[in-house]
Amino acid sequence: MEPILLFTGASENTLEYAVDYLSIYLLGTIFVEISTGLNSFINAQGRPAIAMYSVLIGALLNIALDPIFIFWLDMGVKGAALATVFSQACSAAWVLSFLFSRRASLPLERRYIRLDRKIILAIFALGVSPFIMASTESLVGFVLNSSLKGFGDIYISALTVLQSAMQFASVPLTGFAQGFVPIISYNYGHGDKQRVKDCFRIVMITMFSFNLVLMLFMILFPSVIASAFTSDERLIDTVRWTMPVFLGGMTIFGLQRACQNMFVALGQARISIFIALLRKVILLIPLALILPHFMGVTGVYAAEAISDATAAICCTLLFFWQFPKILGRIQEGSLRTA
Repeated sequence: MEPILLFTGASENTLEYAVDYLSIYLLGTIFVEISTGLNSFINAQGRPAIAMYSVLIGALLNIALDPIFIFWLDMGVKGAALATVFSQACSAAWVLSFLFSRRASLPLERRYIRLDRKIILAIFALGVSPFIMASTESLVGFVLNSSLKGFGDIYISALTVLQSAMQFASVPLTGFAQGFVPIISYNYGHGDKQRVKDCFRIVMITMFSFNLVLMLFMILFPSVIASAFTSDERLIDTVRWTMPVFLGGMTIFGLQRACQNMFVALGQARISIFIALLRKVILLIPLALILPHFMGVTGVYAAEAISDATAAICCTLLFFWQFPKILGRIQEGSLRTA
């Protein structure tokens, strides 16, 4: 555990806290897998409210239990980890209780859970893109933390605040994507070109506008955002000048989220994989290693902005080039099934 944490950017000053947190959090990984993994099966049954409750249960419990375990029980970082594990366990229990109950439209039954090679391969093909997006986030975290480590712990702390602030936009966008992908996939499979176009227009406007407004607010008022995470004046001042640099490219990132998930919805697994690799692996990691030699610590944060903007532009252009071709492969009703 310690070598991995040191590799990802922990210092001798923060290693003890990281070990305390991770040693407990890892025990609860199974609950995270159950609650987030099986929640999709609830959405697929047309029960978004139930799926939302499973997320709210974990989130609200975590918020409520954090101060209890951290301060009242004086458990510190270990208390934060324990609160997270317990909250996720409750969320997982909620998901399982619904899926195995008669309230579910398609309850889980052992006799129906059989492996089908064709279905599994199709799932893997379309699932590779979001998997790469998620896994490369961790890889990028390793690289950015390692690059910042030489400049001081304050910059690693600032990066944590910046990445946490980004979640205010990325998490809702992910949820929105989970909602529209099956709708567009259904209409594409049904051969309804016009409805696919209408859905895409709504998706593009919604995701771009939502992301743009949040990013501009964070860029214009970085101190307000930083104050929500810390009272350390030095850290707030660091976030104040790094946030505009870090989030500059994210202002148009809603375009990529919309287009990349459209590729997934339309069954274009290879293109979606390429876009997922472009932003983080092809652009961000090399830039995060090269730019600090020319721009100092600013280069680490600028690498995120440059890669986000470049990937968003490339993805959007690629989509508008391929979209007519994809729709042109079908005739009205040609993909309908009995």
